[in-house]
This record gives sequence, C-alpha cells and structure tokens, in this order.
Amino acid sequence: MATYITTNELAERLHYNARYITQSLKDRILLEGTHYIRPFGGRKVLYIWEVIEDEMRRYSEEDMIPMSNGGVCNG
Repeated sequence: MATYITTNELAERLHYNARYITQSLKDRILLEGTHYIRPFGGRKVLYIWEVIEDEMRRYSEEDMIPMSNGGVCNG
C-alpha cells in the first residue's frame, strides 16, 4: 500500500524547502505518474513516499563500490 503525502510533508521528510521541491525537483526529477499523482485530475499533488524513498536509495547505492570485506567504499 502506498503512502501519499503533500508537498509540505515531503519537504519535512527530505529537509528541503517546499518551494524547492515544486520549482526544482517536480517534473525534472520527480515525475507525474511515477513519483506523484494528481487525484481526480485536480490541481493538488500527492507524492508517493515509497517510490521516492526507493529512488533516493538507488541513487545513493550507485556511488558505492563493494569491498572484499563486505563493506562499501563511497566512490
């Protein structure tokens, strides 16, 4: 089950300004239909937290280099 959150709630979770999310991330990084929806075709935007969380984790892991001892090196 997905957790739908508002822009302000997303800003609190990410420690970003809500304006930065709407002006810089929305429609560049966060895409409609993948990261957020507009319920009932309205103007309100609801972000899908689990998808955004997975995306952040995926980008973080791309920079990690696995090491033989089981750890990782942030390359």
